[in-house]
Amino acid sequence: MWQERLGNLPGCVISAGFHASRISIDVYTETAEEALVLQACYGGEVQEMTTVDWVAATAPENTPPLIIRDRLVISASADPEVLQALKEKYPNRIILTFPAERAFGTGNHATTSTCLRMLCDHVRNLTPGSWTLADIGCGTGVLALAGLRLGASSAISFDFDPVAVEVAARNIERNGGADNLELFQADVFEWSPEPGQQADVVLANLFSAVLQKAFPRLIAAMKSEGILIISGILNTQTQETLAAAEAAGLKVLKSVTRGKWTTAKLRLA
Repeated sequence: MWQERLGNLPGCVISAGFHASRISIDVYTETAEEALVLQACYGGEVQEMTTVDWVAATAPENTPPLIIRDRLVISASADPEVLQALKEKYPNRIILTFPAERAFGTGNHATTSTCLRMLCDHVRNLTPGSWTLADIGCGTGVLALAGLRLGASSAISFDFDPVAVEVAARNIERNGGADNLELFQADVFEWSPEPGQQADVVLANLFSAVLQKAFPRLIAAMKSEGILIISGILNTQTQETLAAAEAAGLKVLKSVTRGKWTTAKLRLA
């Protein structure tokens, strides 16, 4: 249960070292105050760390491409030769590159990959250019960019974390084809869509605790006939999260469990 308790701490990165007689857990926080609170609860030591790109530093080498249905191929490599080889191997699929950087969302995590599969399935019967998308808590921008390539006429994409927005901007430039994507930094609890900015498809891959409080904001981002895809939900928090969604005025259409994570598709009740 410690993973779930610590995992809900925003900006927290956890690594574990396994030894013969014990398990050593390292928890990295953004502020000294957060570290001192954890020390008071769990013991241990507090040390100031140098800035490290933890996503890139812990990414496995030669990660195989992520295959999403018959539509998408997402590579962790930005090597032009690797990408060209993928284009030749998968000539009828959309090839995207998302190298591991200091933001969440290379596509390989169960929450992101399941969102992508659910997105592919939903838009399969939609006319390209007839629908719009909003990616709330965008991380590296993979969901918004994939949505545009799958046929969204336009998309908005934002994150609370300025590093995520910076990484997403690099990925937009790296992949191209995102002229109709509006990327910005915003807090979901303070942001409200402008008139006409509501989307046909809204995606929110966030912590369960954030989702439960943010449902009114997410609903405000939806068109009346639109759908909402949510993820970042631990299986142990699925019941309370979906109950909060229904209490806010949403109806659950589908939920998928992959590993310890749940992803769900909803619409207005």
